[in-house]
Amino acid sequence: MPPSRPPKRTGDPNVAALLTWFIPGAGHLYIGKALTGVLGFAVVWGLYWLGLELSDGMGFEFLNKELRGPLAPALAPELGNLSGLLWQSRTYGFGPGFPRVFPDTVYIGTLCTACSGILNLFLMVKANSDARGLEEPGLGQLPVSGACLFGWLVPGGGHLVQGRRTRALIIFVMLTGLLILGTWLAEASNLDRERHFYYWGGQLMGGLPAIGLERLWGHPEVKGEIKYAEAGLVLASLAGLLNILAILDVYSWGEERALEGMSEDSSPRRSATAKEASA
Repeated sequence: MPPSRPPKRTGDPNVAALLTWFIPGAGHLYIGKALTGVLGFAVVWGLYWLGLELSDGMGFEFLNKELRGPLAPALAPELGNLSGLLWQSRTYGFGPGFPRVFPDTVYIGTLCTACSGILNLFLMVKANSDARGLEEPGLGQLPVSGACLFGWLVPGGGHLVQGRRTRALIIFVMLTGLLILGTWLAEASNLDRERHFYYWGGQLMGGLPAIGLERLWGHPEVKGEIKYAEAGLVLASLAGLLNILAILDVYSWGEERALEGMSEDSSPRRSATAKEASA
């Protein structure tokens, strides 16, 4: 009985992912997928560059002085695009050392740089999966990286495209509900990176619902004490962090099905059936 065909590797998956973290697209160049690598670099780094232009590179100036340090940006979403983060830190840093007026587009600019880091994480997943042969055409399902990306954009979206509708609905209702509840309790004060640099980063992992709430009600003027501001801030950030666990579930489920599909394609039973059909 011949063994099942192992996934066809085109390179070390860990090296592919690590190279992508350093330079978007580099992992795909390493495994011989130049077009994907070039497109990945253009999208991820293009978004980061656009963000720097819109924010004038002032995103890290949101941090209070007591929080500033060499490793302070390491907890920011921009960390997913390491070359972008290092470029911004080296070129702009925390500013000239005195307060400056932020440009009108600073919030959309910092959103772009943050999303660039998050998108590169999914490009890393794709590089790893491509190197392992898990995203080959013909497996009969959405690629693992694509399902994970949907899971970030819309909580539960990854589960939905995988056909797990009940779990998708539960995740969407719970996490989106947490985001809305937190925003209501905090009176939308949570929707401001300038006030809550790190909490905002966790909240952003809630995807489009978090981005949409910020576009609609973000950056309000706070004129007095908000009684449940801290509770709302924690709940909204918790929703984003819980979505990371949901995305990991999407990845593990998709990886398992991809491996099963590749094994079944070469299993003795499938081979015998194919021979009978041809006969």
